[in-house]
Amino acid sequence: MDRKKATFLGVTQNYRNQKIQLTFEFEDDVRSCIDEMQDIPLAITVKKFRTKRSLDANAYYWQLLTKLADKLTVSNPCMHNMLLRRYGQLEEIDGKLVYLILPDTEDGESRALEAETFHIKPTTEVNTGVDGTTYRTYKMLRGSSTYDTKEMSRLIEGLVAECKDQGIDTLPPDELNRMMDLYEKNYQKRLRNG
Repeated sequence: MDRKKATFLGVTQNYRNQKIQLTFEFEDDVRSCIDEMQDIPLAITVKKFRTKRSLDANAYYWQLLTKLADKLTVSNPCMHNMLLRRYGQLEEIDGKLVYLILPDTEDGESRALEAETFHIKPTTEVNTGVDGTTYRTYKMLRGSSTYDTKEMSRLIEGLVAECKDQGIDTLPPDELNRMMDLYEKNYQKRLRNG
């Protein structure tokens, strides 16, 4: 069971074995965890509850991305590139899309997925070069650090949906809305400061 907020209700003593029993009331529904805790020794830490420092949208994105990458046993750069391919934004210069051509090999695709300094999305266009090598055309994607609130929201919503599909806990919608409001304020501030 992950970190849970609970209120201490009381203490009793088992008169047969003289052991102390503590009773807690949990704010969340923890019934699904009860079976896995039955009849096994547990390590329990009890301390005063403090609300975790609130995340900003970017930190939340990377925190969730890491959990999803771990679950799918891929690297963080690979997971980031896969998410950008599904939910990201295309790069444009003067209103025109930017393309890149790479050898159409497993190594080429693997390097593209592991890239940290650029992000590309494959197209169906494959051509044979004069050297006899087949090349695939990729569309350039913008890095998420350039996203406005709507674009970042789409990226995070896609990530959240994929995490839910994998059984990974995500924040409630009201907390996500709070983060996106803060993201919008910071985005507007960046625009003003050039």
